[in-house]
Amino acid sequence: MNQKLVTKKNQKIKKLRSLYPEIRCKIFYQRDYLHLLVKYGLAEPPDVDLPPAPTRIPGPVEVTNLAERIEDAG
Repeated sequence: MNQKLVTKKNQKIKKLRSLYPEIRCKIFYQRDYLHLLVKYGLAEPPDVDLPPAPTRIPGPVEVTNLAERIEDAG
């Protein structure tokens, strides 16, 4: 899906959540939709590989001390 459209969709959802916090919504992207079609037998798996469906939230961010990296490189 075009990144510009994904960004626009995310902005709309962010605005919806700020205006109506009691409403719960979930964003479905194109890959999610295609995975659901294949999972429930409504479509055949495409010849091209689909990106893997997300299974978990990414882990913690790795912290890097830039001063040490500069000293090691210099």
